[in-house]
Amino acid sequence: MRLRQNLVRARGHIVFILGVIGGLMVVTWLEQAGPSAAGQAPVTPLAAIEAATPLPLAIRGASSAADLDHAAIAWTYFRNNIDPNTGLVHSVDGYPSTTMWETGSLIVAIVAAERLSLIDATEAKDRLAAILTSLDRLPLFQDSLPNKAYDTRTLKMVDYANRPTDLGLGWSALDVARLMAALAIARAAHPDMAPAIAAATDDWRLDRMVRDGQLYGASVVDAEVRENQEGRLSYEQYAAKAMMLSGFDMVRAYDPADSAIIQPVMGQDIPVDTRLHRGRIPAFVVSEPYLFDGLEFGFDARSSRIASAVYLAQQARHDQTGHLTAVTETHLDEAPFFAYSTVWGGGAPWSVLTFQGDRIDSRRTLATKAAFGWDALYGTPYTAQLVEAVVPTADPRRGWPEGIYEVDGTTNASITANTNALVLAALAFKAAGPLLRGAP
Repeated sequence: MRLRQNLVRARGHIVFILGVIGGLMVVTWLEQAGPSAAGQAPVTPLAAIEAATPLPLAIRGASSAADLDHAAIAWTYFRNNIDPNTGLVHSVDGYPSTTMWETGSLIVAIVAAERLSLIDATEAKDRLAAILTSLDRLPLFQDSLPNKAYDTRTLKMVDYANRPTDLGLGWSALDVARLMAALAIARAAHPDMAPAIAAATDDWRLDRMVRDGQLYGASVVDAEVRENQEGRLSYEQYAAKAMMLSGFDMVRAYDPADSAIIQPVMGQDIPVDTRLHRGRIPAFVVSEPYLFDGLEFGFDARSSRIASAVYLAQQARHDQTGHLTAVTETHLDEAPFFAYSTVWGGGAPWSVLTFQGDRIDSRRTLATKAAFGWDALYGTPYTAQLVEAVVPTADPRRGWPEGIYEVDGTTNASITANTNALVLAALAFKAAGPLLRGAP
Protein backbone atom coordinates (compact mmCIF):
# COMPACT_ATOMS: atom_id res chain seq x y z
CA MET A 1 0.00 0.00 0.00
CA ARG A 2 2.83 2.38 0.96
CA LEU A 3 4.52 1.73 -2.43
CA ARG A 4 1.29 2.56 -4.24
CA GLN A 5 0.82 5.76 -2.23
CA ASN A 6 4.38 6.83 -2.91
CA LEU A 7 3.95 6.20 -6.63
CA VAL A 8 0.79 8.30 -6.65
CA ARG A 9 2.53 11.12 -4.82
CA ALA A 10 5.49 10.95 -7.23
CA ARG A 11 3.41 10.64 -10.38
CA GLY A 12 4.25 14.18 -11.49
CA HIS A 13 7.96 13.49 -11.24
CA ILE A 14 7.56 10.17 -13.02
CA VAL A 15 5.67 11.76 -15.90
CA PHE A 16 8.33 14.44 -16.14
CA ILE A 17 11.17 11.88 -16.21
CA LEU A 18 9.41 9.76 -18.80
CA GLY A 19 8.85 12.86 -20.89
CA VAL A 20 12.53 13.76 -20.72
CA ILE A 21 13.55 10.23 -21.73
CA GLY A 22 11.11 10.23 -24.62
CA GLY A 23 12.29 13.63 -25.73
CA LEU A 24 15.92 12.52 -25.67
CA MET A 25 15.03 9.49 -27.77
CA VAL A 26 13.34 11.70 -30.35
CA VAL A 27 16.23 14.19 -30.39
CA THR A 28 18.74 11.35 -30.85
CA TRP A 29 16.76 9.97 -33.76
CA LEU A 30 16.47 13.38 -35.40
CA GLU A 31 20.19 14.03 -34.97
CA GLN A 32 20.98 10.73 -36.64
CA ALA A 33 18.55 11.29 -39.50
CA GLY A 34 19.46 14.97 -39.72
CA PRO A 35 17.32 17.86 -40.96
CA SER A 36 17.04 18.51 -44.65
CA ALA A 37 18.56 21.52 -46.34
CA ALA A 38 15.14 23.18 -46.41
CA GLY A 39 14.26 22.19 -42.83
CA GLN A 40 11.96 19.44 -44.07
CA ALA A 41 11.71 15.91 -42.77
CA PRO A 42 13.70 13.35 -44.74
CA VAL A 43 11.75 11.60 -47.48
CA THR A 44 11.70 7.85 -47.97
CA PRO A 45 11.87 5.55 -49.89
CA LEU A 46 13.94 6.07 -53.09
CA ALA A 47 10.98 6.46 -55.43
CA ALA A 48 11.91 10.09 -56.18
CA ILE A 49 15.31 8.99 -57.46
CA GLU A 50 13.91 6.11 -59.50
CA ALA A 51 11.63 8.57 -61.32
CA ALA A 52 14.30 11.19 -62.00
CA THR A 53 15.83 11.78 -65.43
CA PRO A 54 19.63 11.49 -65.36
CA LEU A 55 21.93 13.89 -67.14
CA PRO A 56 23.33 12.68 -70.47
CA LEU A 57 26.96 11.61 -70.53
CA ALA A 58 29.50 13.52 -72.58
CA ILE A 59 32.00 11.04 -74.02
CA ARG A 60 33.90 13.07 -76.64
CA GLY A 61 35.69 10.24 -78.43
CA ALA A 62 38.95 12.19 -78.64
CA SER A 63 41.49 14.07 -76.54
CA SER A 64 42.30 17.74 -76.97
CA ALA A 65 45.86 19.04 -76.74
CA ALA A 66 44.99 20.47 -73.32
CA ASP A 67 43.65 17.07 -72.20
CA LEU A 68 46.93 15.40 -73.11
CA ASP A 69 48.94 18.08 -71.32
CA HIS A 70 46.81 17.62 -68.21
CA ALA A 71 47.19 13.84 -68.42
CA ALA A 72 50.96 14.11 -68.73
CA ILE A 73 51.09 16.17 -65.53
CA ALA A 74 49.06 13.51 -63.72
CA TRP A 75 51.28 10.70 -64.99
CA THR A 76 54.33 12.59 -63.70
CA TYR A 77 53.12 11.82 -60.19
CA PHE A 78 53.40 8.11 -60.89
CA ARG A 79 56.77 8.36 -62.59
CA ASN A 80 58.01 10.12 -59.47
CA ASN A 81 56.38 7.92 -56.85
CA ILE A 82 56.38 4.31 -58.09
CA ASP A 83 58.98 2.35 -56.15
CA PRO A 84 61.42 0.82 -58.69
CA ASN A 85 61.74 -2.43 -56.73
CA THR A 86 58.14 -3.22 -55.79
CA GLY A 87 56.19 -1.37 -58.47
CA LEU A 88 53.83 0.06 -55.83
CA VAL A 89 53.09 3.75 -55.50
CA HIS A 90 53.36 6.18 -52.59
CA SER A 91 49.94 7.27 -51.38
CA VAL A 92 51.16 10.87 -50.99
CA ASP A 93 54.03 12.48 -52.88
CA GLY A 94 57.30 11.27 -51.35
CA TYR A 95 55.66 9.24 -48.55
CA PRO A 96 56.55 5.53 -48.96
CA SER A 97 53.33 4.00 -47.65
CA THR A 98 50.36 2.63 -49.54
CA THR A 99 47.04 0.83 -49.18
CA MET A 100 45.06 -1.45 -51.44
CA TRP A 101 42.97 1.59 -52.37
CA GLU A 102 46.01 3.44 -53.71
CA THR A 103 47.22 0.26 -55.38
CA GLY A 104 43.89 0.13 -57.20
CA SER A 105 44.38 3.77 -58.17
CA LEU A 106 47.84 2.94 -59.52
CA ILE A 107 46.41 0.19 -61.75
CA VAL A 108 43.70 2.55 -63.00
CA ALA A 109 46.35 5.18 -63.72
CA ILE A 110 48.44 2.72 -65.75
CA VAL A 111 45.49 1.59 -67.88
CA ALA A 112 44.38 5.18 -68.42
CA ALA A 113 47.89 6.33 -69.30
CA GLU A 114 48.12 3.58 -71.89
CA ARG A 115 44.79 4.60 -73.42
CA LEU A 116 46.02 8.16 -73.67
CA SER A 117 49.30 6.98 -75.29
CA LEU A 118 51.39 8.37 -72.46
CA ILE A 119 52.94 4.90 -72.22
CA ASP A 120 52.92 1.99 -74.65
CA ALA A 121 51.50 -1.48 -74.09
CA THR A 122 54.89 -2.94 -73.18
CA GLU A 123 55.46 -0.44 -70.38
CA ALA A 124 51.89 -0.84 -69.15
CA LYS A 125 52.21 -4.62 -68.93
CA ASP A 126 55.63 -4.42 -67.28
CA ARG A 127 54.27 -2.08 -64.62
CA LEU A 128 51.20 -4.26 -64.08
CA ALA A 129 53.38 -7.36 -63.80
CA ALA A 130 55.51 -5.71 -61.11
CA ILE A 131 52.38 -4.89 -59.12
CA LEU A 132 51.08 -8.45 -59.43
CA THR A 133 54.41 -9.83 -58.21
CA SER A 134 54.26 -7.60 -55.15
CA LEU A 135 50.62 -8.49 -54.44
CA ASP A 136 51.61 -12.14 -54.50
CA ARG A 137 54.43 -11.46 -52.02
CA LEU A 138 52.47 -9.35 -49.51
CA PRO A 139 52.35 -10.66 -45.95
CA LEU A 140 48.64 -10.97 -45.21
CA PHE A 141 46.77 -10.03 -42.08
CA GLN A 142 46.07 -13.32 -40.26
CA ASP A 143 47.20 -15.05 -43.48
CA SER A 144 43.85 -14.04 -44.97
CA LEU A 145 43.68 -10.59 -46.56
CA PRO A 146 45.91 -7.58 -47.20
CA ASN A 147 46.70 -5.39 -44.23
CA LYS A 148 45.37 -1.82 -44.28
CA ALA A 149 48.83 -0.36 -45.01
CA TYR A 150 52.24 -1.40 -46.38
CA ASP A 151 55.67 0.14 -46.84
CA THR A 152 56.08 0.57 -50.60
CA ARG A 153 59.83 -0.15 -50.36
CA THR A 154 59.78 -3.34 -48.28
CA LEU A 155 56.20 -4.66 -48.58
CA LYS A 156 56.13 -4.94 -44.78
CA MET A 157 52.85 -4.48 -42.95
CA VAL A 158 52.89 -1.06 -41.27
CA ASP A 159 50.69 1.13 -39.12
CA TYR A 160 49.38 4.51 -40.23
CA ALA A 161 52.70 6.13 -39.27
CA ASN A 162 54.45 3.69 -41.64
CA ARG A 163 56.07 1.80 -38.74
CA PRO A 164 56.41 -1.99 -39.13
CA THR A 165 53.85 -4.03 -37.23
CA ASP A 166 53.83 -7.79 -36.78
CA LEU A 167 50.12 -8.02 -35.98
CA GLY A 168 48.88 -5.49 -38.55
CA LEU A 169 45.91 -3.14 -38.54
CA GLY A 170 43.25 -5.43 -39.98
CA TRP A 171 41.77 -5.24 -43.45
CA SER A 172 39.50 -2.78 -45.24
CA ALA A 173 36.85 -4.49 -47.35
CA LEU A 174 36.31 -1.29 -49.34
CA ASP A 175 40.03 -0.98 -50.10
CA VAL A 176 40.28 -4.59 -51.23
CA ALA A 177 37.14 -4.23 -53.35
CA ARG A 178 38.59 -1.10 -54.98
CA LEU A 179 41.69 -3.14 -55.86
CA MET A 180 39.55 -5.95 -57.28
CA ALA A 181 37.75 -3.42 -59.49
CA ALA A 182 41.10 -2.19 -60.77
CA LEU A 183 42.30 -5.73 -61.46
CA ALA A 184 39.14 -6.32 -63.51
CA ILE A 185 39.96 -3.19 -65.50
CA ALA A 186 43.51 -4.43 -66.09
CA ARG A 187 42.17 -7.82 -67.20
CA ALA A 188 39.81 -6.14 -69.68
CA ALA A 189 42.67 -4.06 -71.08
CA HIS A 190 45.08 -7.02 -71.27
CA PRO A 191 43.19 -10.33 -71.43
CA ASP A 192 46.45 -12.25 -71.86
CA MET A 193 47.37 -11.23 -68.30
CA ALA A 194 44.26 -12.88 -66.81
CA PRO A 195 46.14 -15.93 -65.40
CA ALA A 196 48.73 -13.72 -63.69
CA ILE A 197 46.02 -11.43 -62.33
CA ALA A 198 44.14 -14.41 -60.88
CA ALA A 199 47.31 -15.93 -59.41
CA ALA A 200 48.21 -12.71 -57.56
CA THR A 201 45.18 -13.02 -55.29
CA ASP A 202 44.76 -16.81 -55.21
CA ASP A 203 45.80 -17.05 -51.57
CA TRP A 204 43.51 -14.26 -50.39
CA ARG A 205 40.49 -15.28 -48.32
CA LEU A 206 38.07 -12.94 -50.02
CA ASP A 207 35.21 -14.96 -48.56
CA ARG A 208 36.16 -13.61 -45.10
CA MET A 209 35.13 -10.10 -46.11
CA VAL A 210 31.83 -11.09 -47.75
CA ARG A 211 29.03 -12.33 -45.52
CA ASP A 212 25.31 -12.60 -46.30
CA GLY A 213 25.73 -10.35 -49.32
CA GLN A 214 27.50 -7.60 -47.35
CA LEU A 215 31.08 -6.44 -46.82
CA TYR A 216 32.96 -6.92 -43.56
CA GLY A 217 36.22 -5.29 -42.53
CA ALA A 218 38.48 -6.05 -39.58
CA SER A 219 40.24 -3.72 -37.15
CA VAL A 220 42.64 -4.31 -34.30
CA VAL A 221 41.44 -2.64 -31.10
CA ASP A 222 43.49 -3.17 -27.93
CA ALA A 223 45.17 -6.19 -29.55
CA GLU A 224 41.74 -7.70 -30.30
CA VAL A 225 40.52 -8.29 -33.85
CA ARG A 226 37.01 -7.00 -34.42
CA GLU A 227 35.02 -7.58 -37.61
CA ASN A 228 32.23 -5.18 -38.56
CA GLN A 229 29.99 -4.53 -41.54
CA GLU A 230 31.75 -1.99 -43.74
CA GLY A 231 30.49 0.44 -46.34
CA ARG A 232 27.81 3.07 -46.60
CA LEU A 233 25.62 4.18 -49.49
CA SER A 234 27.65 4.97 -52.62
CA TYR A 235 30.96 3.40 -51.59
CA GLU A 236 29.11 0.24 -50.65
CA GLN A 237 27.43 -0.07 -54.06
CA TYR A 238 30.69 0.62 -55.90
CA ALA A 239 32.45 -2.07 -53.85
CA ALA A 240 29.55 -4.47 -54.38
CA LYS A 241 29.92 -4.14 -58.15
CA ALA A 242 33.63 -4.85 -57.84
CA MET A 243 33.08 -8.02 -55.84
CA MET A 244 30.33 -9.17 -58.21
CA LEU A 245 33.01 -9.23 -60.90
CA SER A 246 34.81 -11.81 -58.74
CA GLY A 247 31.70 -13.97 -58.51
CA PHE A 248 30.38 -12.98 -55.07
CA ASP A 249 26.71 -12.55 -54.21
CA MET A 250 26.52 -8.90 -53.15
CA VAL A 251 22.77 -8.36 -53.39
CA ARG A 252 22.35 -6.80 -49.92
CA ALA A 253 25.27 -4.41 -50.34
CA TYR A 254 24.19 -3.41 -53.82
CA ASP A 255 20.57 -2.60 -52.88
CA PRO A 256 20.39 0.49 -50.62
CA ALA A 257 16.61 0.44 -50.16
CA ASP A 258 16.70 -0.69 -46.52
CA SER A 259 19.31 1.85 -45.41
CA ALA A 260 18.54 5.02 -47.34
CA ILE A 261 16.42 8.12 -47.00
CA ILE A 262 16.17 11.16 -49.25
CA GLN A 263 17.49 14.51 -48.07
CA PRO A 264 16.60 17.51 -50.26
CA VAL A 265 19.71 19.62 -50.93
CA MET A 266 19.53 22.65 -53.20
CA GLY A 267 16.41 21.29 -54.86
CA GLN A 268 17.93 17.86 -55.49
CA ASP A 269 16.84 14.59 -53.90
CA ILE A 270 20.04 13.20 -52.37
CA PRO A 271 20.04 9.61 -51.03
CA VAL A 272 21.66 9.47 -47.60
CA ASP A 273 22.53 6.38 -45.56
CA THR A 274 20.59 6.03 -42.32
CA ARG A 275 23.40 4.08 -40.63
CA LEU A 276 26.03 5.90 -38.61
CA HIS A 277 29.47 6.27 -40.17
CA ARG A 278 32.05 4.26 -38.20
CA GLY A 279 29.56 4.09 -35.35
CA ARG A 280 29.95 7.78 -34.50
CA ILE A 281 28.45 10.25 -36.94
CA PRO A 282 25.67 10.31 -39.53
CA ALA A 283 26.89 9.04 -42.90
CA PHE A 284 28.01 11.46 -45.59
CA VAL A 285 27.65 12.04 -49.32
CA VAL A 286 30.69 12.96 -51.45
CA SER A 287 31.43 12.90 -55.17
CA GLU A 288 34.18 10.29 -55.36
CA PRO A 289 32.33 6.93 -55.38
CA TYR A 290 29.97 8.19 -58.08
CA LEU A 291 32.93 9.37 -60.15
CA PHE A 292 34.56 5.94 -59.82
CA ASP A 293 31.34 4.20 -60.80
CA GLY A 294 30.81 6.29 -63.92
CA LEU A 295 34.40 6.54 -65.11
CA GLU A 296 35.38 2.92 -64.43
CA PHE A 297 32.26 0.76 -64.76
CA GLY A 298 29.81 3.02 -66.54
CA PHE A 299 26.70 4.00 -64.62
CA ASP A 300 23.74 1.70 -64.15
CA ALA A 301 20.23 3.17 -64.22
CA ARG A 302 20.13 3.95 -60.50
CA SER A 303 23.66 5.26 -60.05
CA SER A 304 23.30 7.55 -63.06
CA ARG A 305 20.29 9.20 -61.42
CA ILE A 306 21.96 9.58 -58.04
CA ALA A 307 25.20 10.89 -59.55
CA SER A 308 23.23 13.48 -61.53
CA ALA A 309 21.53 14.70 -58.35
CA VAL A 310 24.83 14.85 -56.44
CA TYR A 311 26.42 16.87 -59.25
CA LEU A 312 23.44 19.20 -59.76
CA ALA A 313 23.31 20.06 -56.05
CA GLN A 314 26.91 21.26 -56.29
CA GLN A 315 26.16 23.32 -59.38
CA ALA A 316 23.13 24.81 -57.62
CA ARG A 317 25.27 25.79 -54.62
CA HIS A 318 27.55 27.71 -56.97
CA ASP A 319 24.57 29.38 -58.61
CA GLN A 320 23.23 30.44 -55.21
CA THR A 321 26.46 31.40 -53.41
CA GLY A 322 28.99 32.12 -56.15
CA HIS A 323 31.38 29.51 -54.72
CA LEU A 324 32.69 27.00 -57.24
CA THR A 325 31.72 23.68 -55.65
CA ALA A 326 33.15 20.23 -56.41
CA VAL A 327 33.39 18.43 -53.09
CA THR A 328 34.66 15.03 -52.05
CA GLU A 329 37.13 13.48 -49.64
CA THR A 330 40.57 15.09 -49.87
CA HIS A 331 43.96 15.07 -48.23
CA LEU A 332 44.90 18.39 -46.64
CA ASP A 333 48.31 20.05 -46.59
CA GLU A 334 47.96 20.83 -42.88
CA ALA A 335 46.52 19.16 -39.78
CA PRO A 336 44.31 17.15 -39.57
CA PHE A 337 45.55 16.19 -43.09
CA PHE A 338 42.31 14.58 -44.28
CA ALA A 339 38.71 15.75 -44.60
CA TYR A 340 35.38 14.77 -46.10
CA SER A 341 33.93 17.78 -47.91
CA THR A 342 30.33 16.69 -48.25
CA VAL A 343 27.14 17.46 -50.09
CA TRP A 344 25.47 16.11 -46.96
CA GLY A 345 27.28 14.87 -43.90
CA GLY A 346 27.08 14.76 -40.13
CA GLY A 347 23.42 15.72 -40.28
CA ALA A 348 23.76 18.89 -42.38
CA PRO A 349 24.39 19.99 -45.97
CA TRP A 350 27.86 21.10 -47.08
CA SER A 351 29.62 20.09 -43.86
CA VAL A 352 33.35 19.36 -43.87
CA LEU A 353 34.24 16.59 -41.46
CA THR A 354 37.38 15.09 -40.00
CA PHE A 355 37.82 11.35 -39.69
CA GLN A 356 36.46 11.67 -36.14
CA GLY A 357 33.42 13.68 -37.26
CA ASP A 358 34.48 17.18 -36.15
CA ARG A 359 33.40 20.10 -38.35
CA ILE A 360 36.22 21.97 -40.16
CA ASP A 361 34.29 23.91 -42.79
CA SER A 362 37.23 26.29 -43.32
CA ARG A 363 39.01 23.43 -45.11
CA ARG A 364 36.36 22.95 -47.81
CA THR A 365 38.28 22.28 -51.03
CA LEU A 366 37.33 22.72 -54.64
CA ALA A 367 38.68 19.25 -55.42
CA THR A 368 40.79 18.77 -58.52
CA LYS A 369 39.65 15.18 -58.98
CA ALA A 370 35.98 16.13 -58.68
CA ALA A 371 36.43 18.96 -61.17
CA PHE A 372 38.00 16.68 -63.78
CA GLY A 373 35.65 13.80 -62.98
CA TRP A 374 32.39 15.74 -63.31
CA ASP A 375 33.68 17.46 -66.44
CA ALA A 376 34.49 14.13 -68.07
CA LEU A 377 31.08 12.70 -67.23
CA TYR A 378 28.82 15.65 -68.06
CA GLY A 379 30.81 18.27 -69.96
CA THR A 380 28.64 21.24 -68.94
CA PRO A 381 29.62 24.92 -68.95
CA TYR A 382 29.81 24.68 -65.16
CA THR A 383 32.21 21.71 -65.18
CA ALA A 384 34.37 23.60 -67.67
CA GLN A 385 34.56 26.42 -65.09
CA LEU A 386 35.66 23.93 -62.46
CA VAL A 387 38.53 22.63 -64.58
CA GLU A 388 39.53 26.13 -65.62
CA ALA A 389 39.74 27.10 -61.94
CA VAL A 390 42.09 24.27 -60.93
CA VAL A 391 44.37 24.29 -63.99
CA PRO A 392 46.66 27.06 -62.62
CA THR A 393 47.43 24.92 -59.55
CA ALA A 394 49.15 22.15 -61.55
CA ASP A 395 52.80 21.41 -60.87
CA PRO A 396 54.30 19.89 -64.06
CA ARG A 397 57.20 18.47 -62.03
CA ARG A 398 55.06 16.76 -59.35
CA GLY A 399 51.46 16.36 -60.51
CA TRP A 400 48.05 17.77 -59.59
CA PRO A 401 47.47 19.02 -56.04
CA GLU A 402 44.25 18.30 -54.16
CA GLY A 403 42.57 21.57 -55.12
CA ILE A 404 41.72 25.05 -53.85
CA TYR A 405 40.55 26.06 -50.38
CA GLU A 406 37.25 27.84 -50.72
CA VAL A 407 37.78 30.16 -47.76
CA ASP A 408 40.72 32.09 -49.20
CA GLY A 409 41.52 30.71 -52.67
CA THR A 410 44.89 29.26 -51.67
CA THR A 411 46.04 25.91 -53.01
CA ASN A 412 45.54 22.74 -51.00
CA ALA A 413 49.03 21.67 -51.98
CA SER A 414 48.95 18.01 -50.91
CA ILE A 415 49.65 15.81 -53.98
CA THR A 416 48.30 12.26 -53.93
CA ALA A 417 48.02 9.09 -55.97
CA ASN A 418 44.23 9.08 -55.79
CA THR A 419 43.76 12.56 -57.24
CA ASN A 420 46.23 12.04 -60.07
CA ALA A 421 44.76 8.64 -60.90
CA LEU A 422 41.27 10.07 -61.08
CA VAL A 423 42.46 12.87 -63.37
CA LEU A 424 43.89 10.22 -65.72
CA ALA A 425 40.72 8.11 -65.53
CA ALA A 426 38.60 11.17 -66.32
CA LEU A 427 40.67 12.14 -69.34
CA ALA A 428 40.68 8.54 -70.61
CA PHE A 429 36.89 8.46 -70.22
CA LYS A 430 36.57 11.59 -72.36
CA ALA A 431 38.46 9.84 -75.12
CA ALA A 432 37.10 6.29 -74.93
CA GLY A 433 34.39 5.88 -72.30
CA PRO A 434 34.44 3.68 -69.15
CA LEU A 435 37.70 1.90 -68.43
CA LEU A 436 36.09 -1.50 -67.96
CA ARG A 437 34.98 -1.43 -71.58
CA GLY A 438 38.34 -2.93 -72.51
CA ALA A 439 40.84 -1.87 -75.12
CA PRO A 440 39.41 0.76 -77.48
